[in-house]
Amino acid sequence: MRFAFIAKHRHIWPVSWLCDVLDVSRSSFHACLNRPTSAREVHDAKLVAAIETSFKASDRTYGARRVWRDVLEEGLACGLHRIERLMRSNALRARPRRRGKPKDDGERSVIADNILNRDFQAERPNQKWLADFTYVWTAEGWLYAAVVLDLFSRRVVGWSMKAERDASLVMDALMMAVWRRGKADALLHHSDQGSQYTSEQFQRLLADNGITCSMSRAGNVWDNSAMESFFSSLKTERAARKVYRTRDEARADVFDYIERFYNPHRRHSKLGYLSPIEFEARAMLA
Repeated sequence: MRFAFIAKHRHIWPVSWLCDVLDVSRSSFHACLNRPTSAREVHDAKLVAAIETSFKASDRTYGARRVWRDVLEEGLACGLHRIERLMRSNALRARPRRRGKPKDDGERSVIADNILNRDFQAERPNQKWLADFTYVWTAEGWLYAAVVLDLFSRRVVGWSMKAERDASLVMDALMMAVWRRGKADALLHHSDQGSQYTSEQFQRLLADNGITCSMSRAGNVWDNSAMESFFSSLKTERAARKVYRTRDEARADVFDYIERFYNPHRRHSKLGYLSPIEFEARAMLA
C-alpha cells in the first residue's frame, strides 16, 4: 500500500521525500515499480473499475454487499471481503443513515386496529401495502411526499407530493397505487395514526375500494418499520445531501429517485439483492 501511494503521488512530491516519510527505501520502491504486474493486481484493477462503476451508478450510496452483487453480475469472480478491502483502499464509503419523521398535530377521527402486527412478509403482490409520508426541505418551504409501498416486492406503487400535508396528499398516493395495480381482493393498507389517514375522506376511499385498514400503535415507529426504512434510504441516498431551491426541483429529484433508481435498479437486501421490479418479474415467471 505504501508503494502504491508513492507511485500515485510521485508527480506531486519527490520520491525521496515520500520514501523518507513512509519509511521505505528508494531502491525497494524502484524494484517494486519495475516488477511485472501480478495476475492478482491485474484482477484487482478490473475489480476496482467495476466497483467504481457500481458505486457511482448508485449515486455513491451502495455499500460493499450491493456493490459485490453488481460486480458478480459483470462476471468478475471475487469474495465480499475483497470488495470491502478494495472499497476501503479507494475511499469508497457509503453515506451513513439519518432518520427523520414529520410531526403530526391534527385531529384524529378513525383509529383502526394493528392488523398487520409487524408481519412484514407477503406471499403475493397487492396483499399488503404500507403507507406514510415524509418531508423534504426546500428554499420555498417544506415539500411533503406520501408513498404507498407493496410489501411483497418493496416496490413503490403510489406516491404524491404537495406543499400541504392534508388528506388529499395521502389520498392521491393511494389512488395512484390503485390505478397502477388495480383493485385486489383481501388487500391490507397499513399506516400510522396520522390525521391524514384517520380522516373521514381517506377512510371512505379505502372502503370504496374494498381495502382493509390497519394502523400502527400510537408512537410506535417499529409497527411500520419497512416504510421507515424506505424513507431512510430516500433521505440518505438522495435528499439529505441536496439543497433544493424550489419545490419543483425537489419534486423532480424525488421522482427520479423512486421511478428511475429505486424501483428499477436499487438492490434490496430483503429481496436477495434484486431490485423491486426485477423481483416482481422473476416472481411472475416462477
